[in-house]
Amino acid sequence: MDTSNTASSPAARKPYGMLALFDSAPAIYEAARTVREAGYSRWDALTPFPVHGLDGAMGLGRSRVPVFVFIGGVIGFFVGMWLAWWMGYYNYPLIVGGKPYFSPIFPFPIAYELTILLAAFGALGGMFVCNRLPMHNHPVFNYENFRSLTDDKFAVVIEAEDPLFDAEGTRTFLEELGPLEVTALYDEEDDA
Repeated sequence: MDTSNTASSPAARKPYGMLALFDSAPAIYEAARTVREAGYSRWDALTPFPVHGLDGAMGLGRSRVPVFVFIGGVIGFFVGMWLAWWMGYYNYPLIVGGKPYFSPIFPFPIAYELTILLAAFGALGGMFVCNRLPMHNHPVFNYENFRSLTDDKFAVVIEAEDPLFDAEGTRTFLEELGPLEVTALYDEEDDA
């Protein structure tokens, strides 16, 4: 098992965490379940494709994006209704054939379209907020075999900010999971 370090001078850089590399979806699933059961809270699983049930093994809840979509839709509906009301009463009040200045029936297509539009914007914005995007660089990108994580390998990364993180203890814990290798990650790429 390779426990080499990606840094030439690890004491000079701030540690980001530990990465354990696995070669199959069942292995990453079991590793994620074990890490969650051990009580780690700041960690992630990296896979080249979606692994069915991995979010459950990690203990993740539902996404918060639907909340953003709902809020965007409600705002869109009320903006559409308010726009028709404001134009009918204040901007250009015109009585045509004895009809009222405002009725919720006539502006419904406008309100519906704004509901769809702002719900879509809510989905996009919610995805950016929930995924903490844009993230132009991440310490995992500095891992020397990062390309394999987007092809055929899987990884568990436990962050150094986790309350249970201890460099040697976490390394030993990850080695007991049977990975291909365990590597320390650092915040910045070595310039030398």
